[in-house]
Amino acid sequence: MLTMNKFHFIFDKTKKSQKVKKVLLKIYKNYTPSRASFIIVAGGDGFMLSNLKKHYKFNKPFYGINCGTFGFLMNKLKIKDFEKKILQSRKTIINPLSLIAIDKKNIKRKILAINEVSLFRQSRQTTALNLKIGKKNIIKRLIGDGVLVSTPAGSTAYNLSVSGPILNINSGKLAVTPISPFRPRRWKGKTISNNSIIKIKNLDCRKRPVAAAADNIEVRNIKLVKIKSNKKLKITLLFDRNKSLIKKIKSEKLKRDN
Repeated sequence: MLTMNKFHFIFDKTKKSQKVKKVLLKIYKNYTPSRASFIIVAGGDGFMLSNLKKHYKFNKPFYGINCGTFGFLMNKLKIKDFEKKILQSRKTIINPLSLIAIDKKNIKRKILAINEVSLFRQSRQTTALNLKIGKKNIIKRLIGDGVLVSTPAGSTAYNLSVSGPILNINSGKLAVTPISPFRPRRWKGKTISNNSIIKIKNLDCRKRPVAAAADNIEVRNIKLVKIKSNKKLKITLLFDRNKSLIKKIKSEKLKRDN
């Protein structure tokens, strides 16, 4: 098929993704990411998150084809109008979170998170965490299963399942949400500016070990984490015009409110 547009295709190993691969690669050439105009990811949300992190440096827009279950970051496949749908799609710019994690051996790791950073207990013992926003102590000692910091794009994922707020994509906000809090029991979390720097300290590394996860990347035995929105990094996601990320988030908000 003759086309001026160049696509780089990435397919998951699932049966559905491999079926899509056979169809699309009969029609389109698979260019390298550096030469492509668009990066096309066929899989589920987790597969998309992994590839956003792997390929964001190419500074190309991402279009997802849902071959998973929910597919919040993805679009439905229509072979007939495939190229037209991509060209007419709506752009959504997202800023990921930057996580700096320091473990109990003082080893430092830097990781990106598109949806959220979560801290959770890695033993039968509850966590004991200190939360700071900037220089302000917002919770001196949070006892529970953990806490997470979510972007607007991730606010309908893990954040929503632990009763966190749904954030509008252009809100300029982050959600800080406790996971099964025991003390203070009534603390429901906090919505903060995405200019904020969040510091979370494990108050008892020996007795109460804590793991941190940036989407699907986990670091164990955490002593301290620093989380902030990476304003310098802009990732472009493409959505079909009638199913934009803004509309998907509004739809989830209506479901929750009803």
